[in-house]
Amino acid sequence: MKVAVMGAGAVGCYYGGMLARAGHEVVLIARPQHVEAIEREGLRLDTQQFDERVAVAASTQASAVKGAQLVLFCVKSTDTESAARALEPHLERDALLLSLQNGVENAARLREMLPQEAAAAVVYVASEMAAPGHIRHHGRGELVIEPSTRSEDVARAFIEAGVPTEISDNVRGALWAKLVLNCAYNALSAITQLPYGKLVQGEGVTRTMRDVVDECLAVAKAEGVTIPGNVDVAVSRIAETMPNQYSSTAQDLARGKLSEIDHLNGLILRRGEALGVPTPANRVLHTLVRLIESKAS
Repeated sequence: MKVAVMGAGAVGCYYGGMLARAGHEVVLIARPQHVEAIEREGLRLDTQQFDERVAVAASTQASAVKGAQLVLFCVKSTDTESAARALEPHLERDALLLSLQNGVENAARLREMLPQEAAAAVVYVASEMAAPGHIRHHGRGELVIEPSTRSEDVARAFIEAGVPTEISDNVRGALWAKLVLNCAYNALSAITQLPYGKLVQGEGVTRTMRDVVDECLAVAKAEGVTIPGNVDVAVSRIAETMPNQYSSTAQDLARGKLSEIDHLNGLILRRGEALGVPTPANRVLHTLVRLIESKAS
């Protein structure tokens, strides 16, 4: 299967690299410094189980998506529309776009913009770009994907590549479950520049996270979303299974980049206002992250 990864950063390089390692034809569409390193030395896939260089194509151009049957759509939520417009002239008619993004609205936005089939995926992986062309995997890696005409084939390909994958009829609920985790951890990790394991040891942190989670669950209930599993256990498990991971928001702020905070705590804030659900803890975290972003800019 030919696979293109649009926005090949920490998430896209991990999943694209795993598929390439399993023998699929993969092209990573990424920033110039990553493309140059990958073309020179291959993608370094530095995981908890192995550390290998994987031969994979790379390009800075959206046109590299041509011929791909599967497109892993991994850009920041803030770039969904611009990336979709860049891809549109080059997409195969029967391509499946699989959104591996934070937030709960991206697959729907893709469906509004493009005639190709789009499906959501919930991503549970701790990874970072340690250097140009070097992906470091800190833990987990499983996917939950939305049913589509190609989901069975896609799930099989991931599983055979060593990526635990399931198809769920309640991806909306699973996306919201991931959103709750992101709202609990991302902003606090970003503001403090601490990894999850150290973060939760701070005085008052777990109580603050409890307030954030309660607000998220109240908004989800008002939205009519059924969140699967035990949220409290899932929140605790993040710090246990990813103790050395910094949130993507923390990584963005450390690099002076704009984050996805508007699509995380900011989304809870907006939906809470629309539904009459108070969200003061999420408001504070959203405000602080935006202030740090404005200071950096």
